[in-house]
Amino acid sequence: MPGSKTNAMKREEVLAAVRALPVSEDYVWDGQDDDERPASPQALAEALVGGPRKRGRPAGTGTKEQVAIRFDRDVVAALRATGPGWQTRVNEVMRDWLRRRQSP
Repeated sequence: MPGSKTNAMKREEVLAAVRALPVSEDYVWDGQDDDERPASPQALAEALVGGPRKRGRPAGTGTKEQVAIRFDRDVVAALRATGPGWQTRVNEVMRDWLRRRQSP
C-alpha cells in the first residue's frame, strides 16, 4: 500500500534490531549504591498509594447522586450559557433555597 505506515521488517528482524541496541548505563545497577538499586515489585506496590492509576474519568467524592430532572429548554440554555460549572452552581442555588426555606 503506498503511503502505508506498516513496517517492512519481519518480526524476527525487529527483535534482532532491538536486542542489538546498546545497553544504557541508566538501567544497569552495579551493586554499589543501594539508593540506585531498582525497586522490587513489593517496594513498588507499597510506594503506589491507592494502587495504579486507572483510565477514564476520575472517581468522584461519592457524596453526589445522579438524577434525571426535566427543565424547560430555555432554562437549560440559559444555565449552560453561564459557562463551565453551571451544574455546580445550580446545586449551590438549590442548597441555598433549601436552607432559606427550612429556617424559621
